This record gives sequence, structure tokens and C-alpha cells, in this order.
Amino acid sequence: MPMHLLVRLDNFLGKIIGARFYTDDENNARDTAGHGSHTASTAAGNLVKQASFFGVAEGNARGAVPLSRIAVYKACSPNGCRSDGILSAFDDAISDGVDILSVSLGSRTTLKLEEDAVAIGSFHAMQHGILTSNSAGNNGPSQATTASIAPWLFSVAASTTDRRIIDKVLLGDNTTLMGSAVNGFDLKGRKFPLISGIQAMEKSCSITDGQNCIEACLIPSKIEGKMLMCENTTTPYVALSLSATGAIMSDIAQSPSDEPRMSILPTSLLNLKDGASPDITAPGVNILAAWSTSVPPTNEPQDSRSVKYNIISGTSMSCPHVSGAAAYVKTFHPDWSPSAIKSALMTTAVPMNASSVKAEFAYGTGFINPMKAINPGLIYDASEDDYIKMLCSMGYTSNTIKLIAGKNSSCSPNYKGTAMDLNYPSLTMHNSIEAKYTRTVTNVGVANSTYRATVTSPSYVIVNVEPKVLSFKSLNEKQSFLVTVSLTNPPGEVLLASASLVWLDGIHSVRSPIVVY
Repeated sequence: MPMHLLVRLDNFLGKIIGARFYTDDENNARDTAGHGSHTASTAAGNLVKQASFFGVAEGNARGAVPLSRIAVYKACSPNGCRSDGILSAFDDAISDGVDILSVSLGSRTTLKLEEDAVAIGSFHAMQHGILTSNSAGNNGPSQATTASIAPWLFSVAASTTDRRIIDKVLLGDNTTLMGSAVNGFDLKGRKFPLISGIQAMEKSCSITDGQNCIEACLIPSKIEGKMLMCENTTTPYVALSLSATGAIMSDIAQSPSDEPRMSILPTSLLNLKDGASPDITAPGVNILAAWSTSVPPTNEPQDSRSVKYNIISGTSMSCPHVSGAAAYVKTFHPDWSPSAIKSALMTTAVPMNASSVKAEFAYGTGFINPMKAINPGLIYDASEDDYIKMLCSMGYTSNTIKLIAGKNSSCSPNYKGTAMDLNYPSLTMHNSIEAKYTRTVTNVGVANSTYRATVTSPSYVIVNVEPKVLSFKSLNEKQSFLVTVSLTNPPGEVLLASASLVWLDGIHSVRSPIVVY
């Protein structure tokens, strides 16, 4: 289950400097699910040599910022996460003086901001200069599947790395199929009979039931000691229940993926679905990290194995990567605001292939590059007042804003702005043929510097920037510019188009994605 974690940049001797819990059913702060150990070590784990999962992915492993310390705030248990526990954890973390909050938990659906404990807690953290990194959710890339939407949060999608864990399936005719799975089993070259669900099904069942290995339709005596193959990703559970030796899954309804399946049995997956969600993306697939030794590596009840490390995937895994990157940037710029750190990581991210159907809505501004983020050149800063104005422009009343901000904040009746006026490092035009955006950048690079605007866009998306040149004479100097985005003669029905604005001074490249939707 998720653990509420945070990174603190101190020089204490111990890695974990404190732990609190907010659960009724588990009255201690220990990790009883493994998830918390995994995310914590990803953010701030010490260097460990020859770490592996039963020999898989063996090598040196360490967290993003191994010299930092961790304080643990356990707000969740196997029964879920209560809002009052999450808010109490935020309050205590803020009171304890943490530097970065890493929150690998959240709702499965998008909540109203005034009802979302993570959005409320992270707003309070922002008020105290603390950036909150949060998992974007694992339901993407379908439309409106990101639960982490508050702009003061750093919402993190999960992406693959240069590692792919594969398992070959060698058939009796020496045909080799490339499968995907995390297996810690040594079959010592033995071969096992292969049986499909159709071959093992009761005559009274349908072909579809046999293909999907519906357990009630299978004859156990035909499966025992064999490799069971089904067109369903639940195959390992059925195979285990019916005493099969292993499982091969071929989920033809899903697209191929780099995310492997783990099971208590030898398993290989020939087809998988992909998943992603926005703001920025970080490694979240095939992540090897620490695991609680009191928790088996899978959720299967028959699994009695104990491991120090486990390989799992999801935005829970990518979130602590960004938390660590944010902590790294903060060590160089301890006085930067949460939005400044977020801007630095977003504008220096490596652009990703926009051929994806959902493009930036799937992966945000790109793949994090912490080394570049410590010297971004320009930053888009935003204050608490800026977020209040955004909420006012969205129709929030003083009463609902108080639920989020924790204090009285009135909306000026003369304010005519929109949510698009928030000084954010990205631009989105939705259901319109023209939109204007005012943005302000702060010079954090070289005192005397000149930046020129460069625009990349499809021919039917016109992006105009005024002024096209920004000249700075000192550090921390602010300058504003106007961006006009218009749509003209699109080819057919355009659902989504990607463009970008990059400010260049010969040293720095400050990139903002522009999405027309």
C-alpha cells in the first residue's frame, strides 16, 4: 500500500530520521506492503552493490539523492487512505520542516480540488515553500484519467527506461517467442507440456471461456504439471490454483508493453497494455528498489518468499524519481519557491515523441533532466496569490477557496483574468481558434543575457510571441511577454496538435510545450 513519504535534506547520521502513522487498523509506522520501502529508496536510498530480484537486473542501485534523509508519514493501510490521515500527515510534515514531499498515492478518479486531500495538503505545503511531487495515476492514456490535477502539485507520469526485462518462451519445435515478465525461477533447462485453456476446458463451456481460462470451465487433471496458456492476464492466478507449472499469457485485446508481469510461478507475457499520464514524466517501469522483507514480492496468497528488493512499475515509482530530482535542484537553490523548482524541471525536460495520440497529455513536458534543471536560465514563478486568482477565475467562491487554502481569501470583483493567465511553464488552447497568454520569466542564469524566442509548430497552428527578444541586465530580473496561438485551415478534424516555444540565449534552452486541443 502507498506510504506517505518525504525527503529532508539534513546531515543526520541515520537515513530515516522519523516516522509517524495515521492508520487505525495498523498502529505502527512499519511498511506492511513493500510499496513505501520501494518509493522511499527510489527517492533517497543509499548506494547498494549487486542489488537484484533473484538475480534479475543485478547491479548497483541507489536513490535519486542518496545523501538526503527520510521522514515517513504513513497515511495508508491495506484498507485504503483516509482523507483525515492524509491531511494530518501533511500538517505534521510541514510542521517538521521538510524540504520536499513525495506522495505516491491518490484517488483513482479526479476529485474537486476542495474535496481532494492531496490537493489541499499540497496547497498548504506550497504556502510554506514545500514542493509536493505526486503520482499522476495509472489509468492512462485514456482521456481524463489523471487524478493529480492541481497546478501547485508536480504531477508525474511513468515512462520506460533503457531497461527491458524479457523472458524467452522456447517451444517444442525450437521456436522462440519473446515474452515480458520478471522471473526469479531457474527451471534448469527442463521442458514442460504446454496446454491451452481450450484444450483443458469442459465441453459445456464456450470457446471464449476456454481462451480466457475461466477457472470453473477448466479440468484440473489436464492442467496439473503443465504450462497453461490463455488469452488473459489473470492466467497466473488460475494456473497456481490448478497446480500448473507455469503460465503464458497472450492478451490479444491489449497493445504490447514494456511493463512485465510478476508471479509466484514461472510466467511470460506476450502482449501487455501500455500506461501513462501529465506535467512531467520520469522512470516508472521495471524499477528495482528496496522492499520490506516481511512482505512477499507478489500479492498472491501462496507467495511466502522474502526479498530485499523488488521490481515494480507505475507512477508511484516515477513520483519519487521527480521528488529526488526536485531535492537535488533545491540543494543548489534553497531559496527557490516550489513553482520555481517545478519550472526548472519542466522547461529543461527532454522532449518526447509527439506521435503519441495523447502527446503532452500523456507524458507532460518530457523526460526529467536534473543536471540541466539546476541551471535552467529562466523560470516561470508563481505565488499563492497567483493560484488564488486562478481559483477565482474558475468560479470558486471565498468559502470554497478557504477549504483549500485554510484561510480567508476573497476574490476581487474587478478581476477579469482566466485560468490560462496562471504563470505556468506550458500553454494549452482548448476548443478555440485563438487564445492569448501573458507569461513572466525570471532570469536565474547570467546577469547580462539576451533570449530570443523560437517557435516550432504545425503549419496550421500559428504562434506569435511579443516581444521576440528579452534582454536582462541583472539576476532575478523579471520580464513579461505575450503569446498568441491561433488555428487556421487545419487538415480535417484536428483533435490534438503539439507546438513549442523555446527561449534561447546561446547557453540555455527554456522550452514550453503548446498544446492545441
